[in-house]
Amino acid sequence: MDTNKNTSDSLNEAQSILVIKEMIKVSKNKLKRDGILFIVWGWVLFFISITGFIERSFALTFGIKKILNILEIALPLIAVIFSVYYLLKQSKKVQTYIGISLRYVWISLFVCMVLVNLIQFNVLHNINFELQHPIFMVLMAFAVTVTGGILRYRLIIIGGVIFGVLALTASYLKLQEQLLVESVAWIIAFIVPGHILYANREK
Repeated sequence: MDTNKNTSDSLNEAQSILVIKEMIKVSKNKLKRDGILFIVWGWVLFFISITGFIERSFALTFGIKKILNILEIALPLIAVIFSVYYLLKQSKKVQTYIGISLRYVWISLFVCMVLVNLIQFNVLHNINFELQHPIFMVLMAFAVTVTGGILRYRLIIIGGVIFGVLALTASYLKLQEQLLVESVAWIIAFIVPGHILYANREK
């Protein structure tokens, strides 16, 4: 009787491991398709960061400044609309436990960023952007690394770790230089992995 029970337990454990592996495989394949979101947000946030650096480093004409300011508002808005459309379209397909978990990670990231600003304002009575940027980068590094860890995807993990290192580096710099470092972080953690994932989506 005990032998049969042990055999049954072993089979259940083996089946559970297979189910988990299959869930990770499905989520990885979905992540490759979702690489388009990494690309879209990576380029948008890179543009905002590098634009902030350029505006603080060079003398620009009024016309160019106006165009950049419009783009800084329009591009994130377009990215939000596209993301909502994409996620709603994807929600009609099969959802996995891992996929739902990752959704909570990124929703929590957004909420934490809002809370950081609220806490800053409550304590300092203003928003210290030289403090805000490194903290936001740390939160982003955490979310990216957790995403990569859950999916066992080394490229995403490396991107998250580098993002964290660049966050620490940015904390030693003025806002102008922080924006340049942040723009590099978006390339490493979002743009490059996003393009690689999306290029391999059919494989």
